[in-house]
Amino acid sequence: MITYVLFVLGFVALVKGADLLVEGASSIAVKFKISQMIIGLTIVSFGTSLPELLVNITASVKGNPEIAIGNIFGSNIANILLILGISALIRPLPITRNIYFSEIPFSLIATLLVGFLANAALFSDIDTLTLSRLDGGILLVFFSLFIGYIYAVHRNNLEASAPEEEFVSRDSIPKSIILIAIGLIGLYFGGEWVVTGAVKIAGEMGLSQTFIGLTVIAIGTSLPELFTSAVAAYKGNTDIAVGNVVGSNIFNLLWILGVSALIRPLPFDIASNTDIIMIIISSALLLFAVAVGKGARIVRWEGILFILVYLTYLWYLLQRG
Repeated sequence: MITYVLFVLGFVALVKGADLLVEGASSIAVKFKISQMIIGLTIVSFGTSLPELLVNITASVKGNPEIAIGNIFGSNIANILLILGISALIRPLPITRNIYFSEIPFSLIATLLVGFLANAALFSDIDTLTLSRLDGGILLVFFSLFIGYIYAVHRNNLEASAPEEEFVSRDSIPKSIILIAIGLIGLYFGGEWVVTGAVKIAGEMGLSQTFIGLTVIAIGTSLPELFTSAVAAYKGNTDIAVGNVVGSNIFNLLWILGVSALIRPLPFDIASNTDIIMIIISSALLLFAVAVGKGARIVRWEGILFILVYLTYLWYLLQRG
């Protein structure tokens, strides 16, 4: 019973830990007059992906690669179909030109890159499929290119508008450091409890660790993205709602899988190719939803379609076990 309690508390610790870490780090950045754009590109973006990162690092260290890979693939599918679906129900989501022509295609490229690297052994004499440490390094190189691109785009936008930035004083430095420390502690124990609980639950219920990673853990670690996008949509900040999801997917595939593979090579089950295909289908559905509607946006009926497709995918996972 205690395992199940800690499993649930682990998700709470992950979400709250990430929130406190972002709040503390952002306050320190503001105190030192670091650009709000830089804060958004680094601290906030990394912050919403911290639960996935901590779960994957813990799973890699503990030798549970199925959870690490399932968590990333499941999170990316949930981000597009479930989170954008729910956000579109709250308010139709306009899609900016940059997201449609740059970020979404880059996300597709990242997905294809992971699929190619994971299946490269099929074209050699190696018997097992794996994401090696070299593959992890390649993913991190592409991640650095993406960060460079985003920085260049935002710098150009900033120079075009040339606004005078205001730096609002938040928490004191000591309080910010305490928030960061508490956040890191929450993230550590949250990752530990979630992975330990997932392994035990999978064993007791006769389910694969991949299934648990693709479903329960994936949805749980996507809670920061869900809260961020849903609240942003409710407040009318729809560009944040969409950008948060697409950016998080790229972070997951390139940054988190890259770091996880560097820690320990990740054995790859050929059945996971179905999940890669599902990520591609989800991204294509997102592009299609924008293309067929009036104006570049995701409307409510398309949000319902996204959610129905996600529920169908969950049903397929149950059949796969």
